[in-house]
Amino acid sequence: MEKISPRVDLAFKKIFGVEENKDLLISLINSIVGQDDQVEDITLLNPYNPKNFRQDKLSILDIKAKGIDGKRFNIEIQISDEADYDKRALYYWAKLYTEQLKVAEDYSKLSKAIGIHILNFTSIVEAKNYHNVFHITEKDNGFAYFKDLELHTIELNKFTSDSNEELQDIVAKTKNALDIWVAFLTRHDLLTADRLPKELDNDTLKKALHVLDVLNFSEEERELYEDHLKWLRIEANTLKKATEKAKEEGIVQGISIGKQEGISIGEARGIEKGETKKAIEIAKAMLIKNKPMEEIVEFTSLTVEEIEKLK
Repeated sequence: MEKISPRVDLAFKKIFGVEENKDLLISLINSIVGQDDQVEDITLLNPYNPKNFRQDKLSILDIKAKGIDGKRFNIEIQISDEADYDKRALYYWAKLYTEQLKVAEDYSKLSKAIGIHILNFTSIVEAKNYHNVFHITEKDNGFAYFKDLELHTIELNKFTSDSNEELQDIVAKTKNALDIWVAFLTRHDLLTADRLPKELDNDTLKKALHVLDVLNFSEEERELYEDHLKWLRIEANTLKKATEKAKEEGIVQGISIGKQEGISIGEARGIEKGETKKAIEIAKAMLIKNKPMEEIVEFTSLTVEEIEKLK
């Protein structure tokens, strides 16, 4: 049987969202948040329970937890790129913050709320880093005044998107605790608990790999997992296929033009036309997936007008 992927939201919550694995969740949170927000212990506010999604298979499989100092955490792994995901992330942060306050309590009872969004897609095209942290800051001077708001995004495919990478490639880019967790989420297939390289050799990762190995699903859970895994694969393969096809067609186009017009001129024009065709094919694939316009422009270098015509 194929190894279960922790990048699927159902498996992610079944690993990190249960009482017996709180130490794994604490380790994950501490690898993401700053020194002032480290947690020693947490209370799961919505522990994993199959009954929660029995009636609603589209339910959000996030993990909500509270630290001993009252801080709230919302951890979610997002399978597919949805329209207005940024607004959705902010909306769920707002719910996490406001649901603390009970009737007749004052605002002083509110504690910091931290949203952690682990994404199986590229959402922030302006950033090269896979981990980005967002606060509300003053426009001109950059200081933070509303300190209770904090959002983290972790874009897994910025850490590794090449299925041909080997273990030594992953080890080479692993520098800190978060890198180790991202390696687990993205390339668990390369990791074996009793044969970990020294850079990844720690008890927490070993336990996570063991939990993944023995993870069992009921028939209902397995069906839901397979549905969500299908979404993950579609998301991963669509742009990959479009890129490969466009690249191949661009090379053929360049060779053809080069033969017709001579090596120097033909090579130049062939490359130019090939690159344009490649950009168009990628833009078409991204439009089908409802990617944001600014992201398509960033990835293809086409103009907004050229992309609008493709619609």
